[in-house]
Amino acid sequence: MTTTNVLDKTIEEIRKPTYPIDSSFIKRWSTRAFSEKPVPDEILYSVFEAARWAASARNIQPWRFVIARNEEDKEKFHSFIFEANNVWCKKAPVIALVLSKTEEDDRPISHNQFEAGMATANLLFQATQHGLITHFMSGIYPEKAREVLEIPSQYEILGVIAIGYQGIKDDLPEALQAREIPNSRKDLSEILFEGNFNEK
Repeated sequence: MTTTNVLDKTIEEIRKPTYPIDSSFIKRWSTRAFSEKPVPDEILYSVFEAARWAASARNIQPWRFVIARNEEDKEKFHSFIFEANNVWCKKAPVIALVLSKTEEDDRPISHNQFEAGMATANLLFQATQHGLITHFMSGIYPEKAREVLEIPSQYEILGVIAIGYQGIKDDLPEALQAREIPNSRKDLSEILFEGNFNEK
């Protein structure tokens, strides 16, 4: 394969579902090799449109996203992302901060993180449908992000997502090149139980 491909094998050769599922679930993985190619507005907004339609209790929709696309905004984001992540994510053309609203009308919003997670999953899989790659990172300094982006206290900071197009594995630091391969998942029998929880 050419050096523009991140893998020596196809993803389908590495990740094999036990039962039939949509291919986007297999193709989505957290690569680090980003191209600096910009993401067109209509594609980027489609990704967040998918997040918009996530399930939500009482339709509160507690998820929020802050994006950075120009150099000035991305520099602000890089100031609160761990250096180990900055090493590779600086090439990503879009970085999105994921927030969840914790209260409304002085009442806690139960499961706000869960719902923000569902919205984020929608985003990731819609990105895959558009041929984009994504990588969610929890490796950030949340309070630094709150300060830099002026985020109110009723919003919890969950992490950031690098969004863009596939880059070249060889452009990564050597230590990361070795890790640039999709992983598999636990067997269904390890996560699914019927009647009672009986993890061994």
